[in-house]
Amino acid sequence: MVFDLRRVVLPVLLLTLFVPLSIGQRASTPAQWRAEWIATPDGPARDFDVAYFRKTLTLDHVPGEFVVDVSADTRFELHVNGRRVGAGPALADVHHWRYEVYDLAGYLHPGENTIAAIVWNYGAGAAVAQMSARTAFLLSAEDAANAAIDTDRTWQTSHDGGRALGSLRALGYYAAGPPEVMDGTKMLWGWDEANAPGQWKPARPIGHAAPRGAQDSPTPWMLVKDELPPMQYTPESAGHVVRVTGADASLAKSLDAAVTIPAHADVVILLDHDVLTTAYPEIELDGGAGATVSMTYAEALYDAEGHKGNRNEVAGRHIAGVRDVVFSDGHARAYRTLWWRTWRYLQVEVTTGDQPLTIERLRGFYSAYPFKAVARFSSDDPELEKIWQTGWRTAQLCSHETYMDTPYWEQLQYVGDTRIQALISYGVTGDDRLARQALAAFYDSRLPEGLTQSRYPSHLTQMIPPFSLMWVGMLRDYWQYRDDPAFVASLLPGTRGVLDWFAARQRPDGLLGHIEWWPFVDWSPPDFKGGVPPQQADGGSSALTLQYIEALHDAAAMEDALGEKFRGDEYREKAGRAAKALMLLNWSPEAGLLADTPAKDHFSQQANSLAVWLDVIPRERQQAVMEKVLGVDANGAASPSTTPMSKASYYFRFYVARAMVHAGLGDLYVQELKPWRDMLALGLSTWAETPEPTRSDSHAWSAHPTLDLMTIVAGIEPGSPGFASVAITPHPGPLHQVSSTMPTPHGLVEASYNKEGNQWSAEITLPAGVSGTLNWHGKITPLHSGAQTLALAP
Repeated sequence: MVFDLRRVVLPVLLLTLFVPLSIGQRASTPAQWRAEWIATPDGPARDFDVAYFRKTLTLDHVPGEFVVDVSADTRFELHVNGRRVGAGPALADVHHWRYEVYDLAGYLHPGENTIAAIVWNYGAGAAVAQMSARTAFLLSAEDAANAAIDTDRTWQTSHDGGRALGSLRALGYYAAGPPEVMDGTKMLWGWDEANAPGQWKPARPIGHAAPRGAQDSPTPWMLVKDELPPMQYTPESAGHVVRVTGADASLAKSLDAAVTIPAHADVVILLDHDVLTTAYPEIELDGGAGATVSMTYAEALYDAEGHKGNRNEVAGRHIAGVRDVVFSDGHARAYRTLWWRTWRYLQVEVTTGDQPLTIERLRGFYSAYPFKAVARFSSDDPELEKIWQTGWRTAQLCSHETYMDTPYWEQLQYVGDTRIQALISYGVTGDDRLARQALAAFYDSRLPEGLTQSRYPSHLTQMIPPFSLMWVGMLRDYWQYRDDPAFVASLLPGTRGVLDWFAARQRPDGLLGHIEWWPFVDWSPPDFKGGVPPQQADGGSSALTLQYIEALHDAAAMEDALGEKFRGDEYREKAGRAAKALMLLNWSPEAGLLADTPAKDHFSQQANSLAVWLDVIPRERQQAVMEKVLGVDANGAASPSTTPMSKASYYFRFYVARAMVHAGLGDLYVQELKPWRDMLALGLSTWAETPEPTRSDSHAWSAHPTLDLMTIVAGIEPGSPGFASVAITPHPGPLHQVSSTMPTPHGLVEASYNKEGNQWSAEITLPAGVSGTLNWHGKITPLHSGAQTLALAP
């Protein structure tokens, strides 16, 4: 055995240089906080429960600031003197449990103040993304002078007997927040007001709070400050009325204003929001004791055969989806769900008893991560701007406390989806906080074997080994687009564990052996069964081996710059062996394509695109291969391949696009956007998960054209890590005018191209202190900081 001192000394040095492996940890905190976690004395610890906690705080005067740290398991909404302060905590596991920070000074007044919180735990009905130890609440003043507000046995608590979970039986696979039942006759109203009604008891302390890293943690939660901004909470219309049944159609033209439903009536009102939204629905009712009101939310309506068809069509279509139910107590009340919903269509069904019921108003409180779009894209093809905007809307609705694959069905942060979402965030907003959360979450999800989990946070473990490879690529993306090398270096130990796991499965011939768990690559039915590419009994998958090669190259580049150079050399050697094996064992000279396995009886767009992008297929063959993949000739005219291939999904077209550009076919990109034009024609306001029939109408992994229009068509990309330089390689294709702006850590990059006759010109502006290059059909022109106008060759 050869002992290599580098494997011991270098990791120790790096860990001392890059200590903060978790975002949000306090620089200096006591072993324990003064405040105690508190629970109800008589409620369930882990089953469904909705509880209230409150305290009266008497102040002689209001200080300039009154900062508190607040958390709960699983969720809270904090009110001060009847005003909503905020909600949380952000999703995480118990070893990185988040607390939120609020300054209450603006909510307080001299005299008695009511501090109150509603805390809930959905128990077994919780979303898969929701992790939990037990129901509890925590509030701690950061200034010891304000310690009277700290949670302890002086707080009072009560239960809400009017809230329950609804049914999910009709939904099929559904992993998001559950439907709710709200019975106004049993709910605890006025809980956040002085002299609140109800039965209140002293709270039960269950142990002092402790931050992650504390020497002693008497409770399950290792607390980490949430570095994300508060999620948006903005009132909006629930939609306009498009259909009324059971009453005169003139009864309700809008539910933005009061509508009265007569006694002994059954009325159904269908609203259309025009575009998908994610919001907390709130319905204000008055009168109508004993009336039942249900609200059903859907991305689209369905015809008699269960097909969605054109999303704008209402006639002859019905709704199906998540359904909340409200029972009115006859008083003026506002009913709002504890978790947000997703809808374009919202159907309200009302059944009244002996009294008429007035719907004073139905509205939503829009909620999503508060991204602010900085980038822009325009061209002489107006539909491209619609594609750009629709992709951005999709990305926004799939961004909350974590990235989410779909806001309706799952609300889970998957690596494969998140990689694309993070890139869109960098390119459109320059805000990397949600991406940092995701990268750290996947790092924290690792199993002892070294792999990251496929999605996280999640209380159900799921392993997709190729997604661990994508996490390595996602980290390299961050390194390229954001100027934060210390954060990247802090996560490198995780990439080593991933690659060591795969290295143990690399066959002597260089290909990957059989990969266990769920080696998902792409939804490509029927050949990729369950999303898994063809493998032989001993492995040999081209697609899986290629994803391994990509991760090896990405990790080698990061190790060279930030980590252990000898690992970079090892990774390149492994990648080289794998690449040679693919061309030796899986290349088919007859087809002129890379087969999916050494048996050479199956081919796919996925494997061949990756092989081109990663230069596994030699440069001189790449264009011919991509022409077969795309079914076109060099001019973009249809020329179907004679070799059948599995087709790339909307998701995997992200990688196909990169292969196109790499093979010199980037000017065909605009014509490859036909699937997105077709979705617009079907009335979608966000991008679908798959072609029709699709389960999900909003899947961020399909939103990559928003990034690609800036990085491929306008051609703006990092020229070096941290966007220290800019590499601009435009591919306008059939367009005559293209203009785009993209944020970088150093400022905005602006690029505009105009064609008059056969002559192109470009106007490019780089941030101060940043240089770059313009690659126009292979001719490289240096770019300097500031503005410049260039005449380009035809």
